[in-house]
Amino acid sequence: MKTSPLLLSALASLAAALVTAAPVREPLYPGGAPGAKGEGPEHQPSLTWYPAVSNATGVAVVICPGGGYGGLAIDHEGRQIAEWLNSFGVAGIIVEYRMSKGGYRHPFPLQDAQRAVRTVRARSAEFGIDPAKIGIIGFSAGGHLASTVITHFDAGNPAATDAVEKVSSRPDFAVLCYPVIAFDEPFTHTGSQNNLLGKDADKELVRSLSNEKQVTPQTPPTFLLQTDADTVVPAENAVAFYLALRKAKVPAELHIYQPGRHGLGLAKGVVGVEQWPAALQSWLRNMKFLP
Repeated sequence: MKTSPLLLSALASLAAALVTAAPVREPLYPGGAPGAKGEGPEHQPSLTWYPAVSNATGVAVVICPGGGYGGLAIDHEGRQIAEWLNSFGVAGIIVEYRMSKGGYRHPFPLQDAQRAVRTVRARSAEFGIDPAKIGIIGFSAGGHLASTVITHFDAGNPAATDAVEKVSSRPDFAVLCYPVIAFDEPFTHTGSQNNLLGKDADKELVRSLSNEKQVTPQTPPTFLLQTDADTVVPAENAVAFYLALRKAKVPAELHIYQPGRHGLGLAKGVVGVEQWPAALQSWLRNMKFLP
């Protein structure tokens, strides 16, 4: 007996509704962002929660879209990623961090991303999240931001009056996709560096945010995605970070696919690199984050 296409479509819609709840967007700083220059969205960063429902694993990932620290690729490096994470039981939380177009350079993007990790951890019980299974994923300049979070974290401030600020900003794992990593190198994405730090930044500040130089044994386990054909953010960035992780004996996995332009997101239909989402799921299982 054949199942009608209409019934199949209805079942598919029902399954999708059971896997994820409606996303909820809220201010990252409910009382107003510290150091804000105005009231518009470019001045008030936000979180958009995509909680997993029926298949929830207790794992959550903070999502940092790319855009050269001047914009945000909020669809293919944000919404699509959150919905994909939901498909295998992982909550996705998009952070819309402050950038140069609003007049914000370092340390504002880092503060916002750290606040996002703290918020997910502080509210983990509310969303059914394991506070020891909170990751971060970043794309391009968002990959630089994620790599900054995992090399510049702290344990929280136990004396803080804000419950969010009491908890750690260290993610438990990281996923860096075609990431900007190194500054002041021949393979640096200078647009990201200039947007974040300005063209005449202090050399020591530049070095402190060239994150392959900041890896320690306490850096969280990391999965890296890159393509050899990427001419915008060359593979030397991901390779440098992987080698630093290896030297520090941090568990890491690096996938470099030959074809594929910069900014592919999930890379659907791109032969080879389209396999990275499945490879990441396998890595998460091997690392015991997923069952």
